[in-house]
Amino acid sequence: MARQEKTEITHTRISQVAPVAADKQQQRQRELKPHNLVEGQSLHALVEDQSLHALVEDQSLHTLVEDPSLSCGYPHAENMLIFGDNLASLKALEQDFSGKIKCIYIDPPFNTGQTLDHYDDELEHSLWLSMMRERLQVLYRLLAEPGLIWVHLDGTEVHYCKVLMDEIFGRKNFVAQITYERSGSAGLGQGGLLVNTAEYILLYKKGMLCPEGDMQAYTPLDFKTMRRYSKVLISEGGKKLVWEFRAKSNGLPVRVHLHTGFSIRSISLRDYERRKEEIHAEFIRQFDKLFRTTNPQKENAFQNELISDMDQKSLYSVDYVPCRGKYKGKPITLYYYNAELFAWLKESAVLKGNKIFKANKLTDIWVHADIPKADLANEGGVDFKRGKKPEQLIRRILEISTKPGDWVLDSFAGSGTTGAVAHKMGRRWIMCELGEHCHTHIRARLEKVIDGTDQGGISEAAGWKGGGGFHYYRLQIGDRE
Repeated sequence: MARQEKTEITHTRISQVAPVAADKQQQRQRELKPHNLVEGQSLHALVEDQSLHALVEDQSLHTLVEDPSLSCGYPHAENMLIFGDNLASLKALEQDFSGKIKCIYIDPPFNTGQTLDHYDDELEHSLWLSMMRERLQVLYRLLAEPGLIWVHLDGTEVHYCKVLMDEIFGRKNFVAQITYERSGSAGLGQGGLLVNTAEYILLYKKGMLCPEGDMQAYTPLDFKTMRRYSKVLISEGGKKLVWEFRAKSNGLPVRVHLHTGFSIRSISLRDYERRKEEIHAEFIRQFDKLFRTTNPQKENAFQNELISDMDQKSLYSVDYVPCRGKYKGKPITLYYYNAELFAWLKESAVLKGNKIFKANKLTDIWVHADIPKADLANEGGVDFKRGKKPEQLIRRILEISTKPGDWVLDSFAGSGTTGAVAHKMGRRWIMCELGEHCHTHIRARLEKVIDGTDQGGISEAAGWKGGGGFHYYRLQIGDRE
């Protein structure tokens, strides 16, 4: 699906170039260090190659050169895959993209002191901080207002990075530190006092906080929830008005109806494991009618006064206009049975296709069960041990941060998850990567997304069948490539 024709974007020179091979160890070193770094020196120190240092600092000399033979799909697509040092690549993007990126997600090296398959995850602490500072400063300029940046780390450097981000983005723009449970503790053969299952995502805003998504976490309906919501209102029968009065809070009428000839039954959960498919099918059929009953809070005098006059074993409905809560000012009907208030499953769950998902308001703890990872190793058809992030995680981040057509940037692209998810969700994306896995992993993965053969990850949920494209660029600094 490679394209041969040349296309242009503003301020970017296009030419044909031959593939460039690099020694793997050099790639690893360049991945973590700017190309002007001399071992043992600060990133801000002068380097031996003063001419190269000047070139890197001079943004006007940064050029993105397209290799049309490695671009893919629809020729007028705006998506960009950049092969080159990410600091210089970010500087090259500034001319066209300053203040235009709605969401930035980066998963930089955690600096754990390990040598991994595709990069070395060990830098002297001050070098790591300097490396991050330079990149975060450019990312701040690229981020739109309003916009959100998410920085994914573990406990090694996260607190130091927060101090950096407080300085660059402003402490008042800190939104949250999310604890992300990357795995459950069962089966982990880790030593130490506590089993380490957590990573962290620092979230900062630029400008007003304007989330695009509904801020809900969705988990498949489990057995415990099914037990609670197993009652079905088959028919509410007939009803008659038994009393009417005006609410003390707003003076609007409250009408209480008694129902006769109603029908309520429960869905049997007996032999659940054996009958699982049958039971789930019944829950889907009855989704709009499933409920449980609950007692109002003691502080809710209005509800408790209503219930005090209701007969046991009777069904009531009450029409009124609440003066507070999520239905404030809107006419609603509430149901009561056995002198308890109905709580409908449909008010806290959604039906997607042939599955029911329970919805809960997002917190700053993202647990393992919320973000499926069972098939993580196979997502995208690429192997990226200890570095690949689940598509469902990136989907949640993009749903909160963006709407279709918005720009998404990942300058530590890794296995290409951010671009793959953004593509499937109809967002425009830019990814930067220096390692050879830019070709073996990211480009290969995006080709499968575009031709529709990648049906893993979020593909089913997003209804993804293929399409779109991207331009492939190499970074050129001055007359060097």
